Amino acid sequence: MNKSWKRLELLCLVLYAVAFYIVIIRRSLHLSHEYYGRLRGLRQGWISNRLNDISDAQWRNFRANLVVLTAVFGVFSLAANTARTLYRLKGRGMSIVWVLISMSYLAYLHGACIIFILSIASLNFLLSKMFVRSRYFLVILWMFNILVLLCNRIYEGYSFSFFGQSWAFLDNYRGTFRWHICFNFVILRMISFGCDYHWALKVARFNEKDKPANCDKFSFNMYLCYLVFAPLYIAGPIISFEAFALQLEIPQNKYSVTKIAWYGIRWLLSFFLMELMTHLFYYNAFAISGFWVQLSPWEVFIIGYGVLMFMWLKFLLMWRYFRFWSLIAGIDVPENMPRCINNCHNLETFWKNWHASFNKWLVRYIYIPLGGSKTKLVNVWIIFTFVAIWHDLEWKLLSWAWLTCLFFVPEMIVKSTVNVFQAKSASGAFIFRELSAIAGAITITCLMVANLVGYVIGPSGLHWLSYKLLQRDGLPVLAGIFLTFYVGTKLMFHIHDVKQNRW
Repeated sequence: MNKSWKRLELLCLVLYAVAFYIVIIRRSLHLSHEYYGRLRGLRQGWISNRLNDISDAQWRNFRANLVVLTAVFGVFSLAANTARTLYRLKGRGMSIVWVLISMSYLAYLHGACIIFILSIASLNFLLSKMFVRSRYFLVILWMFNILVLLCNRIYEGYSFSFFGQSWAFLDNYRGTFRWHICFNFVILRMISFGCDYHWALKVARFNEKDKPANCDKFSFNMYLCYLVFAPLYIAGPIISFEAFALQLEIPQNKYSVTKIAWYGIRWLLSFFLMELMTHLFYYNAFAISGFWVQLSPWEVFIIGYGVLMFMWLKFLLMWRYFRFWSLIAGIDVPENMPRCINNCHNLETFWKNWHASFNKWLVRYIYIPLGGSKTKLVNVWIIFTFVAIWHDLEWKLLSWAWLTCLFFVPEMIVKSTVNVFQAKSASGAFIFRELSAIAGAITITCLMVANLVGYVIGPSGLHWLSYKLLQRDGLPVLAGIFLTFYVGTKLMFHIHDVKQNRW
C-alpha cells in the first residue's frame, strides 16, 4: 500500500470515527437526560450542577475515601522510607517495618477479622514448609487455596459466633471493609509464594551454592510482608513473590522522582476525565437499573460500550493509584493498563493489556505449568473458569468466561486463514490486511457480546439480544456495529504502522 493511498484511507477512517463518536455522544447525552429520574445511583455532582453517576460500589467507595487513603499512604511511605534511610535497612529489616505498618492498616480495615487473615496465611505457610519438597506440593497448594477461596465466598467471610458463643462478641468489630473481598488478592500471593518456593528448591538441586530453604526471603516475616504490603493490598497490581522480595532488598531504580511525579500528574488528569464522564453519561446506572430492556439494540450497544469504557477508566485509576504509592515505597509492579482498550483488536492483545499483571500471573502460575501453547485450547478454559470463580461465584461471570473461551476458537481459525494470504506481493499484503481487519472486527464484536452478558444484560438477556439483532430492524444495526469495529481495527493498524515507522 503506497503512502498516498494510506493517507487517504486514514483520512476516511478518521472522519468515520469522528462521526461515530459524535453520534455516540449525542445519543448518550439524550439517554442520560431522558432517563435520569428513574436511574439508581445518581447523586448531586460538582460540575455544572449535574448529577454524578456513582452507582458502581467499587468506584463510589474508592472515590469517597480518596483523601483519607492519600493521607494514610503518604504517612506510611514517609515512615518506611525514613526508616530505610536512617537505619540502612535491607530486605529483612524493611519486611518488618512494612509488616508493622500494614498490620495497623489491616486492623482499621477489617478489625477483629484480621484473625481470619493471619490464620489462613499461617496455615498456607505451614503447608508450604511441610510439603514444598513433595512432588504433589503444587496440587496440595492449589487445592487448599481454591478451597479457601470458595469457603470465603460461601460463608461470606465467616462469623465468629460460628466458632462458639464465646467468640460472638468479635462480630461487633469487623472493621470498615469486608476482608474476604480483599483476600482474593492474598490468595494469588499465597499461591505465588508457594510456587516460587517450590521452584527455587528444584533449581537449588542443580546448584549446591544456592540455599533458598535457608534464605531470608522465604522467611515468615517476608512472606507476611508480601501478603499484606499496604500499597498493593486492596487491589494490586499483582507481583510475584520473587520480584517483590528482590525489590524489598534493593528498591527499584527504573523510576526517578521526576518520573513518579509525572505519573501522579497523569493520574490526576485521568481522574478529571472520569469525573467528566460520570457527570455527563450515566452508563453504569443504566446497567444496574435494568432499563436496557426498554432500549433499542443500537442503544443497548451504546450502553454496553459505555460501561466497558467506564470499567476501563475505573480500574486504570484504581490500579495506577496504588501502583503510584508502591513506586514511592520502592516496589515497581507491572502496569495493569499499558494500552488503551480502544487499541486492542484481538483477544490475546486485549487480555495482555486488561489487568496485565493478573495476566502475567496467570501465564506464570497456570498457563506455562499446564503446557503453555501446546495445550492452549484446553488451558484457556481452565484459566478463564478460574478467573470467573476468583472474581465471584455468579453464573453471569461463568457465562462471560465461557463465552470468552468460545470466542477464542474463531479467532484462532481466522488467524490461521489470514496467515495463508500473508505474502510479499502488493495484492497478498492487501488481502492479508483486509482479512486481519475483518478478524479484528469479529473479535471486538465477540468481546462486546461477552461483556454485555457479563456486566450489563446477564445470561438471561443473551436470548433477547440475539432476537432483537436478528430481526429485520436489528440487522442494519448489527451491520453498522460490525462496520464500526472494522474501521476501528484499521485505525489500530495505522497506529501500529506509525509506531513501527512505516509511514
